[in-house]
Amino acid sequence: MAVDNRPNTMGFESVLDVKQKLAGAGYLASDAVATTVFLASELGKPLLVEGPAGVGKTELSRAVAQACGADLVRLQCYEGVDESRAIYEWNHAKQLLRISAGSDESWDEAKSDIFSEEFLLARPLLTAIRNQNPTVLLIDETDKADVEIEGLLLEVLGDFQITIPELGTVQAIRRPFVVLTSNATRELSEALRRRCLFLHIEFPSAELERDIIALKVPNLDAALADSVIQVVNALRQMPLRKAPSVSESIDWANTLVALGAEVLTEEVVAESLGVILKHADDIEKARTKLDLAEILS
Repeated sequence: MAVDNRPNTMGFESVLDVKQKLAGAGYLASDAVATTVFLASELGKPLLVEGPAGVGKTELSRAVAQACGADLVRLQCYEGVDESRAIYEWNHAKQLLRISAGSDESWDEAKSDIFSEEFLLARPLLTAIRNQNPTVLLIDETDKADVEIEGLLLEVLGDFQITIPELGTVQAIRRPFVVLTSNATRELSEALRRRCLFLHIEFPSAELERDIIALKVPNLDAALADSVIQVVNALRQMPLRKAPSVSESIDWANTLVALGAEVLTEEVVAESLGVILKHADDIEKARTKLDLAEILS
């Protein structure tokens, strides 16, 4: 069956429609993010999203899936991920049992049976390609995988098909909406980049982060939310091992609500830094260099 090449496979009508639907899924998108998501859907192109850890790259995929009522299929990349973890592998134990049970058969007879759908274990890429429902395929932290995995991705991202030597070529019935994320710890190949639309996401502006916190932590006082954003932005300017992410800003806001804090004081900040900073040297650096009075003045 031919691949579904119809444009706008995720059903977005406009950039504004993207923003509204993502907001309904709890993701407040900037104009740049909404525009690129709309174009990726409209053109049927994979979307490569780069940026520092914690800016909402992975969450964007979840929000698109939720907003569109689509299935989310995730391939988590890591060093050593290979074809058997990314695309498919054969159920060798079941194959051996089948061969043992049919000991009187010739090899040709057994081979035609054991290399069939019954013995195939589909991994994320094959699962997404074969899914007949609307699908968001998230290839997360692509830069953590070995360079060789990119070669496996090219056929999927270029032709939306997968070749299984024993079974033939599996072509997508419905083109998935593909999102690749990268923290840019290594350069991805130009061949892979050419197949994608590119989106770089930085930490949100103070105004957007304020809106995000208001959406996620509605019980937090607005003035206290402003203080949270000011301190978080000050921390992001420091040479830390890991700057606070948006999710950690939200966690900190929830922490302050749980503590019943009405204002940010030196004591409250010192006692709760472990919510937003996850390395001892970062916490020590913040306690030494963070001038709360100046930041909140």
